[in-house]
Amino acid sequence: MNRLILADNQAIFRAGAARVLAVEDDIRIVAQCEDEAKLMAAIDGFHGAVILFASSLGLNTHAFIDTLKPLGSRSILIAENQEEIPDDVSTRLNGIVCRSVGGTDLVECVRVVGRGQRYVQRTNIATMQAVDTVGARVRDRLTPKEMQIVALIVQGCKNKDIARQLGTKEQVIKNYLRGIYDKTGVSDRLELALFTIHHQVLADAAAKAGDLLHMKLA
Repeated sequence: MNRLILADNQAIFRAGAARVLAVEDDIRIVAQCEDEAKLMAAIDGFHGAVILFASSLGLNTHAFIDTLKPLGSRSILIAENQEEIPDDVSTRLNGIVCRSVGGTDLVECVRVVGRGQRYVQRTNIATMQAVDTVGARVRDRLTPKEMQIVALIVQGCKNKDIARQLGTKEQVIKNYLRGIYDKTGVSDRLELALFTIHHQVLADAAAKAGDLLHMKLA
């Protein structure tokens, strides 16, 4: 049995990853953490676990790995799409996956690292973008306002928060979401977030829309 600690400050990605991993008979999620303090407490309570943690947590990775070694725990880094991991960090990690990792690859990574082997997801970002016609097609279908909503969904915002940031009513956001679901072919906000994260072209467009929105609100 692979005991897994899942640590990520992106709530929707954390929930999606947990949904994928929890159905596997040989993987048991023993803790989910959204910040460093809760992660360190979980690590202390579950020695010998596989730690799946996001680079967005901002940990001192070298110090973190030093903490894990005497506990017999193993580390898998969730790297942001297009993030460059320094060689001196990469070689010390037991596993590396991208934020856009598919469910099958994520499960395989946990299993490989759990066996004491190393797993590094090799992706060519330029190639992924070139062949991601689905992501590009959906990106082109969405209006700028819809793209802002997608960006906020990926950040884990509720409808009430989105309405406040966009200066509108919650019911208006619900109406927008119905249109977004139709255009993307998903059925709920979790699927929307995972779909966006998985398609690099769409994820980049949403990130830019989110940045522009935050600049306006600043």
